[in-house]
Amino acid sequence: MLSSDLESFQKHLLSSRKILALVGAGLSQSSGLPTFRGEGGIWRNYDAAELATPEAFHNDPSTVWQFYAHRRHMSLKAKPNPGHYALAELARRLRGRFLTLTQNVDGLSSRAEHPQEALLKLHGDLFALKCTSFFCSYTTEDNFADPLTPALSITDNYNSAQLQRHRIPVEDLPTCPHCKEGLLRPGVVWFGESLPFKVMNTADEFLEDEDVDLIIVVGTSGSVWPAAGYVERVALSGGKVAIFNMEIDHYQYGESEAETTDSEDSSNEDAVIEGWAFKGNASEWLPKALEPVIGRAFMKRRS
Repeated sequence: MLSSDLESFQKHLLSSRKILALVGAGLSQSSGLPTFRGEGGIWRNYDAAELATPEAFHNDPSTVWQFYAHRRHMSLKAKPNPGHYALAELARRLRGRFLTLTQNVDGLSSRAEHPQEALLKLHGDLFALKCTSFFCSYTTEDNFADPLTPALSITDNYNSAQLQRHRIPVEDLPTCPHCKEGLLRPGVVWFGESLPFKVMNTADEFLEDEDVDLIIVVGTSGSVWPAAGYVERVALSGGKVAIFNMEIDHYQYGESEAETTDSEDSSNEDAVIEGWAFKGNASEWLPKALEPVIGRAFMKRRS
């Protein structure tokens, strides 16, 4: 049973030993970024999910890179919102006892100065790049060049469905500076690719500790994989869940919400989900809900 009583949530928050936060696209949506899911999952008449595959990049790197160049540009224009800052402050206050697992690739949590040791990027990072050549292992992070190449310059109507399809020659797309031959690709997890082992292993090690007695689910329903798997694990160990999202769904395990299909099945053992559900804008809810731990002054330092 999920309650909407803020006072009881805050009481549990103050007594929690260890906390896991799972962050989804809804938090970044409050910063003006599209989710590219559901009805909003269209870019220039393309299904965004169909562009987020290794096969799409192999067959049409020009279109895929134009899509990701637009996402990089929009993410750089966006600013972290109070929800990002609230989670970052919680990480600072609860060092060693709090971990954020973000499904977002936009870098807004990092730009909110979220402590990196308490931030795991489940689906990678738009601003990481890696070479696609089989014989080259080049990778780089924190590449904020915009545009990456002159051919990927963003215009005002770049996202318009009416914009004519523009084929960029392969030689004008981002190329590996190390091997000089392979195309670079965004360092994100595409459909059909495995989630990063190191990230999953770190999250698993954190959850193996029975002291994790609260999972905060932000900007996602928490009812589909991988969110449901983490919620279920915490619930099975006696912990509680707090959901902050525009929509609150009933718990149904199965269909993936991630940019990947390589997921394990959830446990066959039924978990009793207890905790709280706060419907609305997570960027507005979080500073208020977490206030007993993070205080109010932290946002003044960000303004």
